[in-house]
Amino acid sequence: MDADSVVSIGRQAMEVTMLLAAPILLSSLAVGLIIAMFQAATQINEMTLSFVPKLMIVAVVMMAAGPWMLRQITGFTLKLAENIPYLIG
Repeated sequence: MDADSVVSIGRQAMEVTMLLAAPILLSSLAVGLIIAMFQAATQINEMTLSFVPKLMIVAVVMMAAGPWMLRQITGFTLKLAENIPYLIG
């Protein structure tokens, strides 16, 4: 196993991580931005007003995108396990 293969595996792992985290983070960011604009317009500074909708949207996104995310991480893991003989020798 040389340095190029280690870097390649690390790059692929980071790509899969970003791909899996993007739907959750982007939806939470969008809801947070909308809530922040609402809070600025109404001058309501309640912390739970931003936390509860974010928590709910993360749960909805996890239920909706969960099977796709599971397929992505399973595919990456299987591909990594199948390449072990080529990486060793």
